[in-house]
Amino acid sequence: MNPALLKKTLRLLAELAVLLALFLIGGQLAAWLGWPIPGGVMGLALLLLLFASGVLKPATLQLGAGWLMAEMLLFFIPALMSLLDYGSLLRSEGWRILLVIAVSTLLVMVVTAITVELVCRWSVRHEP
Repeated sequence: MNPALLKKTLRLLAELAVLLALFLIGGQLAAWLGWPIPGGVMGLALLLLLFASGVLKPATLQLGAGWLMAEMLLFFIPALMSLLDYGSLLRSEGWRILLVIAVSTLLVMVVTAITVELVCRWSVRHEP
């Protein structure tokens, strides 16, 4: 195996282990405190504390977090599996659902672009 690839793989595994440990610690903390907060949220709060205190730098976990973001679809499989229950609905109304998604996405993009343009023009006019 290529040494550079091995080093990158080991780093990815180490970063994922840190993120998993924070998730598990967050879950234990929520259970011990009796708070109705998911372990993932508590883990993120711990991660934020580590970042804010300077104990951990965001770049330290960049590879692992990037991989998790790239594979995010895997974490939504339960939601995707529920679509199987509504297969007939998707077959009959799927095109309408896609049309609504496409039109709403386009509207959000257009409104955002117009807003940015107006704010930029306003800020240029009101510069000191």
